[in-house]
Amino acid sequence: MILFWVAAGVLSAAAAFLILGRAAKAAASGEAADPTPVLYRRQLAEIDELAQRGLIGEAERKTAHAEAARRLLAAADTPQPAWSADRAARRAVLAAVILAPLLALGVYVGLGSPGMPDQPFAKRMRSWLASSPATLNPPELAAVLKKLTAERPNDPEGFRYLALAEGASQNPAEAVRALRHAIALAPDRADLWEMLGEALVVEAGGQLTDEAKNAFQETLKRDPHAVVARFQLARARIESGDKAGGLAEWRSLVGELPAGDPRREALTQAIAEEEGKPAAAPPQFSAGQMSAIRGMVAGLAQKLKTNPDDPDGWVRLVRAYSVLGETRARDAALKEAKTRYRTRPDILESLDAAARAEPMK
Repeated sequence: MILFWVAAGVLSAAAAFLILGRAAKAAASGEAADPTPVLYRRQLAEIDELAQRGLIGEAERKTAHAEAARRLLAAADTPQPAWSADRAARRAVLAAVILAPLLALGVYVGLGSPGMPDQPFAKRMRSWLASSPATLNPPELAAVLKKLTAERPNDPEGFRYLALAEGASQNPAEAVRALRHAIALAPDRADLWEMLGEALVVEAGGQLTDEAKNAFQETLKRDPHAVVARFQLARARIESGDKAGGLAEWRSLVGELPAGDPRREALTQAIAEEEGKPAAAPPQFSAGQMSAIRGMVAGLAQKLKTNPDDPDGWVRLVRAYSVLGETRARDAALKEAKTRYRTRPDILESLDAAARAEPMK
């Protein structure tokens, strides 16, 4: 850490020397003449040279010559004031050069973590490998699974889990890559082809690309009842102009899903939106349900008072307050958790994400 501060000080001093040296040189050179007339005279000479080389005709030469001469006369009539060094401005520059690194150091010492030890990746990897997968966040789990799949390159299930972790980490490109590995190992698995199609749609920002369509078609060759593949290919029919055919497939799919399947509601809403009907309103919680939810949140808050060393619990509490719209309680819990885990950037990031959760409508 001492070496870091020495290097930072040397770099700051070098930058200050360059700034002050340039400023002093400019001040010592005195007033500079207005360069505008010189520029237009050079332009006139270049026009004549182009005409002599036959690159422009006589008419073009006269027109360009007249325009440059007009601008030269205008510049001569209204000369620009020459620059001169201002002692007050030089003092302001000197003060800024000295204060900027001092201010940065003060902000870092106050808000940063100068005493936090380095965390080599290998050391963190050993810690993640020794932890329960349920305690790891998606990027950590993806790092662990990358190591495991490198050690077991012939296990398609490992690559499937890696794709799930990469998808949860908002990294669809890596999820696609992992699924291609899995399919190369197990090309007859319909679930892998369907997951690949979904990952390609996410990677394309929701667009149903030809590659994604092909993945869904490969899915149906192996499992004609695959719900996601049927839904997406019906959507492709609608987007290509066969609205009636696509909607018929969606309705058929709704009829085949069990009554309690949550995908029925999503399909019904998609059909209604495509037909121009208003989508169904999201379900509302009853007073009794809301009371139960608030009771569970209060129980979690009480548990954290008794056992505050629970980072996942703090993240859940902050998210719960955000969803319930209780901003004052959310901010208080967030402040307390951030104070407790101020040296853990991974937990601080999770807390900030939880605080941004959308409240219930």
